[in-house]
Amino acid sequence: MPASNSIWAIVLAIGLCLVSINGVEARPNIVVIFSDDHATKTVSAYGSQLIETKNIDRIAKAGVRFDRAFVGNAICGPSRATLLTGLHSHANGFYTNDWSGEFDGNQQTFPKLLQDAGYQTAMIGKWHLYSDPTGFDHWEVIDNIFEQGSYYNPVFRSASGKTETTGYVAEIITNKAIKWLDQAAATDQPFLLMYHHKTPHRDWLPGPEELKAWDEDLQVHEPDTLFRSSEGLTRVRQNERMKISRNMTRGDVKLDMQGDLTPEQEALWKNAFEEGNSAFEEANMSEQDVVRWKYQRYIKSYLASVKSMDREIGRLLDYLDTLGVSNNTLVLYTSDQGFFLGENGWFDKRWMDEESFRVPLVMQWPGVIDAGSQNTALVQNIDLAPTLLDAAGVTPTKPMHGNSLLPLLSDASKEWRDAVYYHFYENPGFHGVPRHYGIRTDRYKLIHYYQDDEYELFDLEADPDELTNLFGKAGFETITEQLQERLAELRTEYKVPEQDPVAPWYHGYLIRFVEWIMH
Repeated sequence: MPASNSIWAIVLAIGLCLVSINGVEARPNIVVIFSDDHATKTVSAYGSQLIETKNIDRIAKAGVRFDRAFVGNAICGPSRATLLTGLHSHANGFYTNDWSGEFDGNQQTFPKLLQDAGYQTAMIGKWHLYSDPTGFDHWEVIDNIFEQGSYYNPVFRSASGKTETTGYVAEIITNKAIKWLDQAAATDQPFLLMYHHKTPHRDWLPGPEELKAWDEDLQVHEPDTLFRSSEGLTRVRQNERMKISRNMTRGDVKLDMQGDLTPEQEALWKNAFEEGNSAFEEANMSEQDVVRWKYQRYIKSYLASVKSMDREIGRLLDYLDTLGVSNNTLVLYTSDQGFFLGENGWFDKRWMDEESFRVPLVMQWPGVIDAGSQNTALVQNIDLAPTLLDAAGVTPTKPMHGNSLLPLLSDASKEWRDAVYYHFYENPGFHGVPRHYGIRTDRYKLIHYYQDDEYELFDLEADPDELTNLFGKAGFETITEQLQERLAELRTEYKVPEQDPVAPWYHGYLIRFVEWIMH
């Protein structure tokens, strides 16, 4: 074991002893709060001017905010597989949402390791891995609509079968989590609760309180690149299908109502949107004004759904306080990926752009993590499983790609990675995003669209919005060569196969058919 690791192990052991002396058990309870498509710029702890997320902020204020946290594959299922395994997609076998099959629950996961170490374990909410969860004493996961579920009246699947529910999904997930916490906290065993929200995934439908407060006249500031032209960009960026202008459905912008609502829910929906819909349908808008209208409907729905989720997160945090377990509970909040909120005229994720690739990550552990601290290291979702195992004093039986984040919190000068690796595989796919892999360092980002043999190079210090591709430009030859070499090293380190998995032959035709149905 390297000397630095030995020193960290001693420091952690001493810290845990001190915590125990003060009347708190050494092994913490663990709560993983996981959202879906939550953009960092809509978390007020990160300085957002768009929304106040006071309950996510509570975690940041009581612990640490990671300012440069990223995912390895910005799409729902693969990100969740990485959370469980601490491995990039090629090593855990779950590459895409569409054709990866079921997640292999026989492999090593951190919940199974914690369960073997005596933890009570539960998974409640969005799963999106198609298999039945393993490593959990209790699980209730969203089942219907490709495991996306619906915002209102979702169906859940458990070991006992399927159950229909009535109500708003974030409230239902929280109710189920609180019910399980009641029995878990009544024992002497530590617990792991994976509390996973659907929110704010497409189609961004707010909860009842937010529908009642809907303000059609409210105008949210537009991103500067809402009408960005694709002229002069790489070919791959000109072939995407994720523009607000042409790829959003009527349901996305609430011109059509979700089915299967109760009469009371229908009344709330109509009261919020019908008047605005009539005004839109009757107006003679220019193309740009239509985009502006769609953007407002989109961003306000997205923000309102985040607000609905944040309120429920607060309810769960309050309940931990009520149970008297907060002082010995590690709470972690993050998202499976970020999201485009009109930048480049886009919605969705998948790209290695910061909007999609970067995620919020805040974590509290009273007595161990300093309240109100910040960290700027390059961290990634491969690090989450090792971190939670480290906190519990459990060692993986097989190596993981990530590393525990805990040493970073006690030693800011600790040697850490100089770059993170990204790899997106889902092509053919619904949004026309090409397969690509890349590297992000402290200052630069190099992306290789290997199916199309195109590259992008961005200087994130001079160009944080990634508007100017420097690849092939004079003066950037040396940094390009260095990044290509480091990227090759990372691919070797992670043992990334040279040959990609192949999508089923019919997949591209299926995508086009579904898109035709949607539009």
